Amino acid sequence: MDRFYWLDEDQGAATQHGGHVDAAHRWGLPGLLKCPTCEKSWAAAGHYYPGVDLAPLGEMEREFRKARQEPFDEFARLRAMVLPLAPPGAVLPPGTTFGPLVGRCSGQLPDFTWVVDELLLHRRVLDGLQSGGVRGLEAFPTELRSRQKTPPDLVEVQLAHRGQLHPDCIPDEVAPPCTTCGRFGLKRPDEPILDASSLPSDLDLFRVGNFATMVICTERFLDAVSKVGGDGLAWRELPVRARTATTCASTSAP
Repeated sequence: MDRFYWLDEDQGAATQHGGHVDAAHRWGLPGLLKCPTCEKSWAAAGHYYPGVDLAPLGEMEREFRKARQEPFDEFARLRAMVLPLAPPGAVLPPGTTFGPLVGRCSGQLPDFTWVVDELLLHRRVLDGLQSGGVRGLEAFPTELRSRQKTPPDLVEVQLAHRGQLHPDCIPDEVAPPCTTCGRFGLKRPDEPILDASSLPSDLDLFRVGNFATMVICTERFLDAVSKVGGDGLAWRELPVRARTATTCASTSAP
């Protein structure tokens, strides 16, 4: 069985370099003011699509430029406009963002630079990973201004949502996702476990589908990183568990 790792920022490398990125995506769906079913106000993290261009919407793209909250019907109207432009199967919860990161960067940045849970790479690192056989790696240009004489050429990785946390690490008291807005009120488990049946066989870097701020990689990805020699990453191997018949029965119950 393949081995899978939870990626995070190497705080030591970030501190050592001392650089900083202050940026946001050009477009985004509004947050939800109040769901008519679960009555929660929320916006998701971990749903970023730098490769999705909303310019084809014409003048309507202005509706996606201002961060705000909207009632569910208005959110649903805006999401329906974007869905044809998004990757197949994209869920697009409230707060999903699109287009390039626009803003500023300063100082020296690690080879793998994190903006909260968004992963940026220097282009030479991207080239090295792709040459090293990393599968399914998509990255798109940023629009970051810099006063440096030789500004970094940074790209943002667009990650698919393909894996799932195993039900064994989800507390029984956590309610299933809302049937209207999709909100899943789960706090990140202290000891995450990956669901074996959900893990992709064609990607070496992806997000957990039911906890999207978690970035997961394969051993193949880390092997490629070691050859590139980049800094800025920390990782922790996660256990992978198959679902038993009992687990499947309990998770399929209404």
